[in-house]
Amino acid sequence: MQDFSGQTALITGGTNGIGLGLAKALAAEGARIALAGVGQADVQPALAALTADGADVQGFQADLAGKDGWKGLLADVQAAYGKGGVSIFAHCASPKRLESDTVLQVSEETWDGMVNTNLRSGFFLARELARDMIEANVQGNILFITSQHRFSPRNLPHYSASKAGQEMLVKEMAKALGRYGIRVNGIAPGAIPGGGFDASTMPAINQMVPLGRPGTPADIAGTALALLSPKYSAYITGEVISVDGGIQLHNWITPPKTV
Repeated sequence: MQDFSGQTALITGGTNGIGLGLAKALAAEGARIALAGVGQADVQPALAALTADGADVQGFQADLAGKDGWKGLLADVQAAYGKGGVSIFAHCASPKRLESDTVLQVSEETWDGMVNTNLRSGFFLARELARDMIEANVQGNILFITSQHRFSPRNLPHYSASKAGQEMLVKEMAKALGRYGIRVNGIAPGAIPGGGFDASTMPAINQMVPLGRPGTPADIAGTALALLSPKYSAYITGEVISVDGGIQLHNWITPPKTV
């Protein structure tokens, strides 16, 4: 049983990590995939991997860090699938973050690129796709991949602030769009290797994780499928669910103890 047959999912940041994992999971459940990445060097390998698995997928290029980068992506996707053709929008895109971009060091350009990608592009793509869904009478889904740092400082102000903003977008959009049958939710991943965490730091991080291991894109994808499914989550909207192995339960003052 393929629960997403006949649906089209636009996934930003879909060329690697969590976004690619979600694309693979949705494709396996019968969804058509519109995969967005920054350039051909990102998009083509992801397309090849998905196509090899039998996915129905198209690739799109978009630099969402620019002020209006979202507009070209929206136009391309509408041209490919028609207005209202996308019933699932998953915003996974987020610029690479550097540990040196601290409160006292982050530049205006880096700030703008992060906020434009995570908030500006995410909001306007979601809003315009929602308008298309409403016009086409499609009861769709919007999903934001946010972060545990939406409420916990990371000394990367542009990243943490934009992720906190995404959580409020989930709530604002869920409240506004619920009457049209459009659900809006978020997932806050924990420590996912390759998702901004240096692999060499993972052994120390794993000591803080009650489940004792790092997360994987498949861990996030499993929760995403459940949230997007009308079969299992038809009455859930406006929620951000942590998928973190319990790391937010770690006491940052007391060192972890072995039993």
